[in-house]
Amino acid sequence: MVLLTGPSGAGKSRLAAESGLPVLRLDDFYRDGDDPALPRLPGGAVDWDHPDSWDARAAAAALLELCARGRTRSPVYDIGLSARTGEREFVPDGARCVIAEGIFAAELVAVCAREGILADALCLRNRPSTTFRRRLLRDVRQSRKPLLFLLRRGWALWRAEADIVRGQERLGARPCGRDEALRRILRAANATAVDTGAPGPR
Repeated sequence: MVLLTGPSGAGKSRLAAESGLPVLRLDDFYRDGDDPALPRLPGGAVDWDHPDSWDARAAAAALLELCARGRTRSPVYDIGLSARTGEREFVPDGARCVIAEGIFAAELVAVCAREGILADALCLRNRPSTTFRRRLLRDVRQSRKPLLFLLRRGWALWRAEADIVRGQERLGARPCGRDEALRRILRAANATAVDTGAPGPR
């Protein structure tokens, strides 16, 4: 399992797709908007950037099941609705290495390492201005939330980005740029393939 984390808008999904490996979307494990356990900001709004807005226990169970059985089920989450809208089966089609990608992926480093399924843990980082621009364009294009909310959240995340990266590093994820991250992902995948005798990505 390669855990790929980083600030929202850092380009994790694009990088994961470029790797050619199967990708499990950890952001689908967000809690529903009416969950009473959701963390709140001082004004009462949900703090979607707090790890408690995400179901780490369910995400960890899915990764462990995937490595044990070769398949698992994960939620389908609609960020605009702040709700799970269904469920899907995730089958990596014989791949021996999988990317688990999401802004809270570093929360799973310890459990994956303890269970012996961690190939690598990476935190993708850019210049904060680049991340801000990418995040805003993506969120507006996908109508994730009202524009004013997106601007306020984007500004707050811009200011907090360095702290976010440091926090993910403390959890065990290595901060790196796109090129280094891709090299490490492919190295992990090829090492896993060599161990099992299966072909690795090229």
